[in-house]
Amino acid sequence: MTGRLLAIITACVLGVAFICVAGIAGIGGAASACTLLPALPGSTNRYDADQMRNAAIIVGVGARRGIPPRGQVIAVATAMQESNLHNLGNLGEDNDHDSLGLFQQRPSQGWGTPAQIMNPEYAAGKFYDKLLTIAGWQTMPLTEAAQAVQRSAYPDAYAKHEPDATAIVAAVSGLAPGGVPAGAAEDCASVAGWMKPVPGPIVSPFGQRDGRLHAGVDIGAAKGAPIHAAASGVVVRVRCNAHLVDGGPYSCDIDGDPVKVQGCGWYAEIQHADKTVTRYCHMVSRPVVDVGQTVAVGQVIGMVGSSGHSSGPHLHLETHLGAPASNINAVDPVGFFRERMVDLTQP
Repeated sequence: MTGRLLAIITACVLGVAFICVAGIAGIGGAASACTLLPALPGSTNRYDADQMRNAAIIVGVGARRGIPPRGQVIAVATAMQESNLHNLGNLGEDNDHDSLGLFQQRPSQGWGTPAQIMNPEYAAGKFYDKLLTIAGWQTMPLTEAAQAVQRSAYPDAYAKHEPDATAIVAAVSGLAPGGVPAGAAEDCASVAGWMKPVPGPIVSPFGQRDGRLHAGVDIGAAKGAPIHAAASGVVVRVRCNAHLVDGGPYSCDIDGDPVKVQGCGWYAEIQHADKTVTRYCHMVSRPVVDVGQTVAVGQVIGMVGSSGHSSGPHLHLETHLGAPASNINAVDPVGFFRERMVDLTQP
């Protein structure tokens, strides 16, 4: 542990009002070039230097191994539940069987020798080893992914630590991006596991328009620009929705029109682990994903176009609090994404 990193961690613990952007440089990688947000959903203030040091080790091991930020959050939240981020030795009668260390791993269950488990770097590595064997862990709710590794008697206990774990990983690593530089999609996923699907300014906001709800935001982008999944999830709809105002047919494979044509054009919907749905409209051609397909955050799902009711190339992005997606459960994507540590208003 370098003195520089400890100083950074100390600043985070003391509640510095910005994200510590140098964070993980001393333990395994540079901070993201994405736009940073000033607010975090949880808190680092209730954790002392020893706890933050252990959290930094968990994050550092994950970073060196290429574990995405979401995996690091799962690991830190698990250690919060199991040990409160203290490297616990043998507690005698207070021990749960032979459980030891940050993750309360048991030598008798094959996690390693007592000496190995008491090494935080080793313990974190073993946690990640097991996590990577869990099919679909990236799209699971945190508590399910943690339980799949730990097999705890209290399977729902991990969820309450997610906000603080997210805040700590962000503070230590400097990952809380809102923008999406070209070619850096996966690096731009926030520690909450979300990202802006395409770079560009908001050219039309959410709200009432001519007596009808504009149920999303329009993000200006060039025709053919890749559209990335905003978060991991399962594709629940792929559809062409375009027709003339008189009800006549209209192709989604050509540019639409803002007066003569209605509909979303080529679009896809993804349902995420928290049961929310994102919708991506006006693609230039059929989405490159299929219904039932599991996609990862940052995965390309289609290309920007102007199909359907559209005056020019852009992504119409909608966010819905449940399925099926409808105007009733549509919410403003700007606030929705901000809660997930992504700033859609940054180009």
